[in-house]
Amino acid sequence: MVNITNAGGNSEASPLPLGPPVPPNMKLEKAVPPKYSIMSRRGVGSKGRRIPLLTNHFKVSVNAPDLIFYQYSVSISYEDNRPVEGKGIGRKLMDQLYQTYSAELANRRFAYDGEKTLFSIGPLPQNKLEFTVVLEGSYAKLETGSSGGNGSPNGIGKRSKRSFQLKTFKVELSFATKIPMKSIFTALKGSEVDNGSTQDALRVLDIILRQQAANRGCLLVRQSFFHDDSRNFVDVGGGVTGVRGFHSSFRLAQDGLSLNMDVSTTMILKPGPVIDFLIANQNVREPRYIDWAKAKRMLKNLRVKARHRNMEFKIIGLSEKPCNQQFFSMKLKNNSSTDEQMVDITVHEYFVRHCGIELTYSAYLPCLDVGKPKRPNYLPLELCSLVSLQRYTKALSSIQRASLVEKSRQKPQEKIRIVTDALKNYRYDEDPVLAQCVLKIDKQLTQLEGRVLESPKLKVGKSDDCIPRNGRWNFNNKTLLNPTRIDRWVVVNFSARCDTSFISRELINCGRNKGIHIERPCTLIEEDQHSRRASPVDRVENMFEQIITKLPDKPPSFILCVLPEKKNSNIYGPWKKKCLCDFGIATQCISPTKINDQYITNVLLKINSKLGGINSLLAIEHASCVPLIKDTPTLILGMDVSHGSPGRSDVPSIAAVVGSRSWPLISRYRAAVRTQSPKVEMIDGLFKPLEGDQDDGIIRELLLDFYSTSNGRKPTQIILFRDGVSESQFNQVLNIELDQIVKAYQHLGEANVPKFTVIVGQKNHHTKFFQAGAPENVPPGTVVDTKVVHPRNYDFYMCAHAGMIGTSRPAHYHVLVDEIGFSPDDLQNLIHSLSYVYQRSTTALSIVAPICYAHLAASQMSQFIKFEDLSETSSERGTVTSAGSLSIPELPRLDKKVAGSMFFC
Repeated sequence: MVNITNAGGNSEASPLPLGPPVPPNMKLEKAVPPKYSIMSRRGVGSKGRRIPLLTNHFKVSVNAPDLIFYQYSVSISYEDNRPVEGKGIGRKLMDQLYQTYSAELANRRFAYDGEKTLFSIGPLPQNKLEFTVVLEGSYAKLETGSSGGNGSPNGIGKRSKRSFQLKTFKVELSFATKIPMKSIFTALKGSEVDNGSTQDALRVLDIILRQQAANRGCLLVRQSFFHDDSRNFVDVGGGVTGVRGFHSSFRLAQDGLSLNMDVSTTMILKPGPVIDFLIANQNVREPRYIDWAKAKRMLKNLRVKARHRNMEFKIIGLSEKPCNQQFFSMKLKNNSSTDEQMVDITVHEYFVRHCGIELTYSAYLPCLDVGKPKRPNYLPLELCSLVSLQRYTKALSSIQRASLVEKSRQKPQEKIRIVTDALKNYRYDEDPVLAQCVLKIDKQLTQLEGRVLESPKLKVGKSDDCIPRNGRWNFNNKTLLNPTRIDRWVVVNFSARCDTSFISRELINCGRNKGIHIERPCTLIEEDQHSRRASPVDRVENMFEQIITKLPDKPPSFILCVLPEKKNSNIYGPWKKKCLCDFGIATQCISPTKINDQYITNVLLKINSKLGGINSLLAIEHASCVPLIKDTPTLILGMDVSHGSPGRSDVPSIAAVVGSRSWPLISRYRAAVRTQSPKVEMIDGLFKPLEGDQDDGIIRELLLDFYSTSNGRKPTQIILFRDGVSESQFNQVLNIELDQIVKAYQHLGEANVPKFTVIVGQKNHHTKFFQAGAPENVPPGTVVDTKVVHPRNYDFYMCAHAGMIGTSRPAHYHVLVDEIGFSPDDLQNLIHSLSYVYQRSTTALSIVAPICYAHLAASQMSQFIKFEDLSETSSERGTVTSAGSLSIPELPRLDKKVAGSMFFC
């Protein structure tokens, strides 16, 4: 029970070389870069076949436009003014607060975010309110000061029977600001409004949804909710379970306010016995093989339920010794008197003799420590089970990811049924807070119209046309457009199960059919059996010693490397670094499980791209007829930042930018990659002026490459595709990243700033499209730029790829700036076409190739330094400088022989 008492336009630059920085006495350095703002929509596209669609947006009507939310700051402390740090108790306090004192609160319904903010519909009676709150909670009271092993199940030994402890809290509510719902209605009309107030109003509505889910006992992950229901669990191995839940959030759209509802998945630790989890997590057969140092790191801060007491505990560590050797002191009464004496007893003996609990396998295993840092409390492993719905935030292995995809995919019609059923079951508009907003949610998916763009025609070898069908094409009976020649190459084999002679013969034969002339390899090198026990770096060094020994005069121009594992091989990073950075040799890694013509063809596509060949081009690109690009030197950039695993604040982020080269082509790219501060999304290495007026930034590298490969032309137009940023970061892209690009351009002595088109591509969203009444996914090339798009800003959805399994997720493109002046049709066709220029596959991509290339480059370069494996004392780990900032380790630079290649393919 809870007791509460109230206590109160630019011209084209001349085709001259990109020169040195302008001298200080010139006026260029005073030039102020233009300030960019997010543009509004210029219209919609008209090309393509019309198609009726459904989307997982449900129309919302709000009949109280003048409603105002009042925001209050929430402060919770103990009666001695110590702040309450634990989460979870706040919701209990706020629930009881309203139940007991709704009259004193003027019957104002409120939404609480679970932490430090509360929103009420209308004002509370006072701008500052204070409450004293008393919580009654059951606990088992200790009678002695003993430490350790005091997990008695029934008060046996030196624990009393369960009693009650009163905890007194102080709750303060302080008025912060007003948030009018009117901002939503103004935004829906397409008017230019304060975007912050609109987002705040939507955030309040989303918090109401979170509050309802929390009241149902759900796990909350941003705007997704997950029930503790084993029917929604998917075991993906390693002690990890995928749990299916639902994402729901309110969105502004041309068609009005809508509720976006989607199926969502998060990862949790598999609930059940702790020992079963550890065996699965470490992939061992028996408890005796468990790595307890690794287990300690994994279990820390997890919650367990003790079988013998039905109580929850938080793990702080493991005992130093096994259960039958871990002693602690406790008081025992003498049989002949009332005197007590301190005795040392093992945890095992305590539970067997004093608690009457037989322990089987855990006597020889460490205990779980669920006490305090200086006051341990030990529980035998076999008595403890992991509580359900505890998030697993580490990166999944490739096997786990594949298992999750296979077991959790849903066909379009199945997803429609699941989402609509969930909306009906949740009865959102019956929520008391939403009801007070006079808010009604339609129960049917929104109907809209899309357009299907025609697939672009491709050019392959011998001037043959290749017309994709359903987003796919192949090279059967065709040759590559610009095949390379491989004369001096070797095959190295780190895998004992692969026949390298067979692989090389198949590669030569298939290459001949595709137009690539491949000589016989200079040598085939098998790894020595004894070397396999060495570290990955040593294995790579040993292999290169053999290469140098067998080819002492001249190194090979290409190396085919056979790895023992298909994914996440620990040899991959050291091997790539050695080849690309130390020797400047192009290399292709493979780990074939089945060798056939399709597999070898796919490998050849990557090899040809890395060695400077071209597999295919768009027909309009081949004929130099790309609209708005053919006559004006245009640089296309793809930008992405990849971060370390969640919870690893010491692992640098990797920023990668790819830039097009050989204008007027739009299919060839070069990559520039840098490290930067962990978890920082904005790229800070685009412009890096150094001492002596030098610039070591990414953009300079790509501009010089463009100039040298484009007949001495400088880009006067730049199309920038940015991945991985949310809507709240759009202005930062313009004010930080675009500003750096302009400065880098000017630093090369250019007075005229190029025209920019800046586009953000998002895949991490929850909008899906379905064909009305059809079981299959929407066809590739589907575009939606009406109804569910933003009421004012320039955005659209495109599903360029063919969704063969599950339900397709379209890319969501936001056009932030368009100085080049594309028409909606021209821009959509360009983006659609850029989904077909990915050189390493024969399928249309779900998002433009420059973004995918940037992601690939960041991923591959991050393997050069295995940050995850660095020790705390490693010189390569970022260290704290005397100024207190983190020193970020730099990535090794690529050898100049491969720096301009598509090494990331």
